[in-house]
Amino acid sequence: MIRFQTDNPTQGPRLGRLETPHGVVRTPVFCPVATQGTIKAMLPEEVRDLGGEAILVNTYHLYLRPGHDVVRRHGGLHKFMNWSGAIITDSGGYQVFSMADLRKVRDEGVEFQSHLDGSRHLLTPERAIEIQEALGADIVMALDECPPYPSPRQNLEEAVTRTSLWARRCKAALHSDQALFGIVQGGIEPELRRRSASELAETGFPGYALGGLCVGEPKSATWEMVDLVLECLPAESPRYLMGVGTPEDLLEGIARGMDIFDCIIPTRHARTGILYTRTGPLKILHQQNRDDARPIDPTCSCYACRHYTRAYLRHLHAAHEILAARLGTIHNLHFYFTLMREARDAIGSGAWTSFKSRFLDGIRGTAC
Repeated sequence: MIRFQTDNPTQGPRLGRLETPHGVVRTPVFCPVATQGTIKAMLPEEVRDLGGEAILVNTYHLYLRPGHDVVRRHGGLHKFMNWSGAIITDSGGYQVFSMADLRKVRDEGVEFQSHLDGSRHLLTPERAIEIQEALGADIVMALDECPPYPSPRQNLEEAVTRTSLWARRCKAALHSDQALFGIVQGGIEPELRRRSASELAETGFPGYALGGLCVGEPKSATWEMVDLVLECLPAESPRYLMGVGTPEDLLEGIARGMDIFDCIIPTRHARTGILYTRTGPLKILHQQNRDDARPIDPTCSCYACRHYTRAYLRHLHAAHEILAARLGTIHNLHFYFTLMREARDAIGSGAWTSFKSRFLDGIRGTAC
């Protein structure tokens, strides 16, 4: 089980201490995504050394390959992937619902076709819990229905009803001491978001996640939904904004009182040559970097910036060398973990507002 303590149970930036069976996680925290049970191009020890305290692993992918029973027989995810920190698993629902042509939804669950071999599967709330119990994560997610943006209001209403139903079934099915989070849905409809949050709070969970945001809706709508949902959730519980995001989005989420974030952005962008700096994202493949002897970011102390130039990194990406992915991922994760550490320090010292303004003034935009 988990235990969460925060210095500020109301809205606004706050510091927290999330005690898990695999160590203490200081919040606000960013969790890199280990889709297949690995942070691509990185050793688990390297992620910890960079400052990683928790990661997200995708249930859908591990269910299909190598299979949750295989992971269970090898001692669960922590032993299987040699990760000593906290692990969050999603329910698998987001991946299933992203495959609109390969799935059918009903109250029982979601029938879907594997993207690997075409085999058919039924993911029910009970099955989602069974899989996550076998994986052995510290924090697990209730199965939710995540409709795309935009969706008709009737579809959003049905998704909220089904998400609440499935959350209750997930809670009843859980037989481990893992911490089960409910996931708030409702699109960008204020009434439905409030209803979803209130129904989940009434059911009662040790933590709550906000899903179905940052999927194409206007940013103003994203933050409106975050603000109103937080009014409906228990202030003493951890709050998890799923799938977010860019450095700017992390700071906006922190400013509103969110505690946990995850996203593929820093690692995926590292592999495609987008590297984060204090003056905005750097597209390393641009011609201007061909003879540039500067590091990725002169203010950065990561291994890549201490030892390699932009010119060399551009060469590696152009030549499709594996080292390009490694060095870029080391840098981007260092950047994200440093940003979160500095955010925590600023909150603790009472300098949050000036820190946030100074950081946002320094970057020139985003490549996302």
